[in-house]
Amino acid sequence: MTARAGVVVAALVLLPLVGGCGHGRSYCAAVRDHQAALGSIAHSTDRTALISALPIFEDLRSRAPDDVSDDWQLLVTRIEALDTALRHAGVDPATYDARHPPAGLGAEDRALIRRAAAQLAASDTQQALETVEQEVRDVCHTPLEL
Repeated sequence: MTARAGVVVAALVLLPLVGGCGHGRSYCAAVRDHQAALGSIAHSTDRTALISALPIFEDLRSRAPDDVSDDWQLLVTRIEALDTALRHAGVDPATYDARHPPAGLGAEDRALIRRAAAQLAASDTQQALETVEQEVRDVCHTPLEL
């Protein structure tokens, strides 16, 4: 992961997911159930925070209203792609540094990690996150993080 991609990925984690909730009671209840955990993740300096949040994002994706289901799908898919690329390469996401990759890490694995990180940091991913945040604000009327 390049330094720039790492910063963008970290920014995605730290973006305040404040707000409301979407698709009826089960989605809003799930948002409320995950508030504290997402707040901890959002304020974490852990480089693996976004990957750690994957189970929460998957749960919210499964409950998301139709108008944001594609956005949740994109977010989860992009996080999964980075997680998969890192696991496939056998590297620890907490210590991986694209500028100084582990000895023996092949060019193909580095390229897969770099591509996954770039897609996670891409503008369409950021837009999906903004859309999800707005949905939570508008519908559930509760902050996503405490």
